[in-house]
Parts: sequence; C-alpha cells; structure tokens
Amino acid sequence: MATVDKNTIIADVLKIDAGTAPFFFEIGMHCLGCPSASGETIEQACMVHGVNADELIDKINNYLKNK
Repeated sequence: MATVDKNTIIADVLKIDAGTAPFFFEIGMHCLGCPSASGETIEQACMVHGVNADELIDKINNYLKNK
C-alpha cells in the first residue's frame, strides 16, 4: 500500500492514484497539471493554500488505505 507524507510531490501523489485529485481541489488547488504542482510537495501546497498539511495527508492516506 502506498502512503504519502509532507515531502511527497503532488504529481507523484496523482501518479499513485488519480482519485486523490479531489482532495487537492477541496483546498483550492485547481491547477494540478501546472509546473508548480509537478514540483511542489504536499507541505508547500498546503502552506500556499492555508491548509493543515497533516489533515490533508491523513485524508489521502485513509483514501489509499481503503481502496
């Protein structure tokens, strides 16, 4: 089972499972294909969007675990 952490690049999360995209949309990150998303970590994206990284990581990991 794949898991993510604060240092996981968003593009890598989407490669693990494209079904994680809605979690990023929920925090206002709508440009998942842009260069920023390709090189940005979950922690960096959360800082930019004012979101708690730990909460987002928990949501994503729970989703991946329950697939």
